[in-house]
Amino acid sequence: MDVEASVLVVVDGANVVGSVPDGWWRDRKGAAERLRDRLAADGLPGRPTPVEIVLVVEGAARDVESVPGVRVEAAAGSGDDRVVELVAGCPRRPRLVITADRELRRRVTELGAEVTGPRTVLG
Repeated sequence: MDVEASVLVVVDGANVVGSVPDGWWRDRKGAAERLRDRLAADGLPGRPTPVEIVLVVEGAARDVESVPGVRVEAAAGSGDDRVVELVAGCPRRPRLVITADRELRRRVTELGAEVTGPRTVLG
């Protein structure tokens, strides 16, 4: 896969997991792993072009490991800051950020990224 031609999809893990009140707060790591596995199995529905999926995790979910199809990035501090760093680091690539966080949406769109909400990956 030509990385420059693929869409970099950065998923704000905490925000996407937190958008569904399914008890995720009792097992943050498990919730992040379920999201990772769903992304690995389903990719990005409706996106026919090649994608590189990066799941940004923080806090209690920092120990979640990458799997084929999904690279997991553990944020040393703020997950939002790590999302912005990833988007800023690839200015020539098409980038899509999945989050409902308004401030994060503003920050990444200023860098030229597209943004969509959690329903894109949760159905």
